[in-house]
Amino acid sequence: MTDIPVFFLHGLAYAGLLFLVSSGLTLVFGMMNVLNFAHASFYMLGAYLSYSILRVTNNFWLSIILCPVLLFVIGALVERFLLRRVHTFGHVHELLLTFGLAYIITETVKCVWGNFPLAVNIGGYLSGQMSIFGITYPVYRIFIIICALAVGLIMTLIIYKTRVGIIVRAAVNDSEMVNALGTNVPLVFMSVFAVGAALSGFAGVIAGPLLTTYPGMAAEILIDAFVVIVVGGFGSLGGAVLASVIIGELQSFGVLLFPKLSMALIYLLMAIILIIRPSGLFGEE
Repeated sequence: MTDIPVFFLHGLAYAGLLFLVSSGLTLVFGMMNVLNFAHASFYMLGAYLSYSILRVTNNFWLSIILCPVLLFVIGALVERFLLRRVHTFGHVHELLLTFGLAYIITETVKCVWGNFPLAVNIGGYLSGQMSIFGITYPVYRIFIIICALAVGLIMTLIIYKTRVGIIVRAAVNDSEMVNALGTNVPLVFMSVFAVGAALSGFAGVIAGPLLTTYPGMAAEILIDAFVVIVVGGFGSLGGAVLASVIIGELQSFGVLLFPKLSMALIYLLMAIILIIRPSGLFGEE
């Protein structure tokens, strides 16, 4: 019984990381309807760039600022010069392009940083312990939860309470009308894609000290992120939050209660949700 709070917090920490990755995927795939299989590769690239910045500067906060900016630029370039050319041809072309891009990023990472896992040591207060719920728990995992809450709140305010959010949602629903009203829709889509890449890079920075930074980390998180999008509902930020928490806790307690089935539990959950509600928990019909 004393392990339950620990596993609960472990589940929340992983849910926070999942949401940080899937929030960008929600924008790109759920709202823009762009199938981006390179999203997790941006996450991995953010982790590796953070590792290098941290080694040079020994400043984790600098890497947490610079890496999302770098991934924003990379995402904007990918959308402008690659995805925009194939978007009108449908998901098959997007899949082939982004799948190939993911392979290129993975092989580039191997050439630059090698195949071996890289441990990230941030030091300072974040590497310490704190008392919560009567237990001693790593400060960094609490930091991940706080980051996820902050990102979720900021995204909600921007999407639903600002003019920028109104333009984005309108451009997704009726791009021709928004373009006719004088808004540069291609620029909006490029910006949204770049923000999605930046969020993925931010998640990679956060994941580095929690998980080992290695070339397979993109494939490891990609499936879970897509499950979050499917279970929560396409384009639903609230659905992504709830699905991340459910899957995070399922992964955490699944290892404790059903160790042999823990890897299959999220797929079982997805199958049940899709049978009961094919559009996801908060997806539109």
